[in-house]
Amino acid sequence: MKRREFIALLGGAVAWPLTARAQQAAIPVIGFLNSGSHDSFAHFVRRFHQGLNESGYVEGQNVAIEYRWAEGQYDRLPALAADLVGRNVIVIAATGSGPSGLSAKAATKTIPIVFVASDPLRLGLVASLSRPEGNVTGVSPLGYELEAKKLQILSEGIPTASVIGILSNPSNPNAERALRDIQTAARTLAREIVVANASSERDIDSAFAMLVARRIGALLVNGDVFFTSRRDQIVAFAARYAIPAIYDRGFSVAGGLMNYGGSLPEAYRVAGVYTGRILKGEKPAGLPVQQSTKVELVINLKTAKALGLEIPPTLLARADEVIE
Repeated sequence: MKRREFIALLGGAVAWPLTARAQQAAIPVIGFLNSGSHDSFAHFVRRFHQGLNESGYVEGQNVAIEYRWAEGQYDRLPALAADLVGRNVIVIAATGSGPSGLSAKAATKTIPIVFVASDPLRLGLVASLSRPEGNVTGVSPLGYELEAKKLQILSEGIPTASVIGILSNPSNPNAERALRDIQTAARTLAREIVVANASSERDIDSAFAMLVARRIGALLVNGDVFFTSRRDQIVAFAARYAIPAIYDRGFSVAGGLMNYGGSLPEAYRVAGVYTGRILKGEKPAGLPVQQSTKVELVINLKTAKALGLEIPPTLLARADEVIE
């Protein structure tokens, strides 16, 4: 081989990995911030990927995703959001709860943010749904607004329950308002309410001990990412103490008696679509906040049978899904 050809070949060998690294570095990176855990949100992450795919993006091919999970501990979110900002992600998908969006918004005024959170106006995530300003937009599924309705459904399903326990996480910014709505509904339904707070795994143990001591006839578990991340533990306690309960989305498939809540799969798909549109150059301010009003009631008849309950036919007829 001639000297000139050898040098050219050597130069190409050196240039190739540099070019490959440059192409790899050019792949946009999404920051995915979630206040829950990977296991409890895996289904919703798949729907987020679906939305990205619809926008022309496939993880591992033309986009990368950095995941950060708070595991139900809201106080971890600010550091996780700051970490994503430090990694210079192109856009942050702040999901799981309102605190995820608030933490992302506090961490950056320039990186676009797509949230999935209920009542973003009250939380201060945006000043307008139709015309979000700055770097924040997203999707708003129904959430805490349904807590009073959950009490009504539980009372209809368990009409003999005069005392109803409420499992609430005081760390959730929506908890206080949700409890006010529940108390108002309880007075209308002539039900006594016993509130047990829990924001850690140990708290759940003591909360159930207190509720059992108060002889509650049924239990309402407030919608909360921490509770979702401890779904199996909570359902197991309810089964152990034979307490009929209503939960947020997804609990019935784990053995919970009933769950009622806003539909999240579509919200995550839309969040994926919005993230893709931002990657293509659109601005958050030009993407109005999407509101999801679909709700789902799921009843697990296997659990009802184990508890010796007969769910009223009128309630079964309204269920979106019955697990038999």
